[in-house]
Amino acid sequence: MRKLTFGMNVTLDGYIAAPGDDLGWSGGDGPDSSPSDELFQWWSDRVAATGLALYGRKLWNAMSSHWPTADRQPGATQAAIEYARRWRDMPKAVFSSTTAAVDWNTRLVTGDAVAEITRLKAEDGGPMDIGGATLAGAAMRAGLIDEYVLVTVPVLVGGGTPFFTALDGWVNLSLAETRTFPGGVVLTRYETRR
Repeated sequence: MRKLTFGMNVTLDGYIAAPGDDLGWSGGDGPDSSPSDELFQWWSDRVAATGLALYGRKLWNAMSSHWPTADRQPGATQAAIEYARRWRDMPKAVFSSTTAAVDWNTRLVTGDAVAEITRLKAEDGGPMDIGGATLAGAAMRAGLIDEYVLVTVPVLVGGGTPFFTALDGWVNLSLAETRTFPGGVVLTRYETRR
């Protein structure tokens, strides 16, 4: 059975996006900042190790608007070039009923997300990552997430899209890892206790 992880950058007050889907806070040093080299490398290595990435529509739109050609942009760093290549190569599934087409080693899923994620978890293969608040929320409510990775940025945005969705019951977790990054960013990784 494949492991399913929900991991994203999150504000200290629990949001993955500020009002208006603003992600400018995610680097940790104010509006429109970039993550530290160390944190960016951590995310890049995570992409390289992912067997299948599951995206909701909004996150897909954000990622696919930049990463497919980021390695060809003027002034692209070696780290950005490596990430872009890893991202394009990583198998991906986009869950959306309104997206018409996908590309870059990606398939489109228009049916029941929970049923498809359940099917994918039962397959052999590498670990799966899930991203996007609505999609991850559906997987949370269905009890499908095995691990939560919160990369907490020391900023308060006061509202927006929460990392956690409303649940029908408690989910007990065990702390598996903590790590600090430059700029006061803290990674916490929790495993679901079953």
